[in-house]
This record gives sequence, C-alpha cells and structure tokens, in this order.
Amino acid sequence: MSTTIFRNKNLVRPKKTGTAKRQRIKAQFNRLVGLGIPEASAKRMSPKEIRNLLKRPKKITSSI
Repeated sequence: MSTTIFRNKNLVRPKKTGTAKRQRIKAQFNRLVGLGIPEASAKRMSPKEIRNLLKRPKKITSSI
C-alpha cells in the first residue's frame, strides 16, 4: 500500500471554513423564519436547536 498524499483521501479532501459555516447558519435561520417562527425567538436559539427544528418542518407549520 502506498502512503502518498495522492492516495490518502483524508489529506486531499476540502477543509470546512468558518465563512461557509456562518453562511449555512444564516441560511438555516432564514429558512426557519420563513416557516413562521418569530425572528425574536429564532435569534435566541442556538444553531443546533435551529437544525433540529428544520429536520421536521411539517411539525413547525402545524404547531403554529
């Protein structure tokens, strides 16, 4: 087996950046507000809570 960078997928794959993470969080926040959650309450949520709510958007719209 070769141990060169070319064959090692973990050394070649792209790294996650902070800019991309902020863009994802902002997009998820806007999606949640678009589903009907008040913006003030969405701002108090952590990114993890926002992601968990977006997993089942049908439940959000039915509870509002």
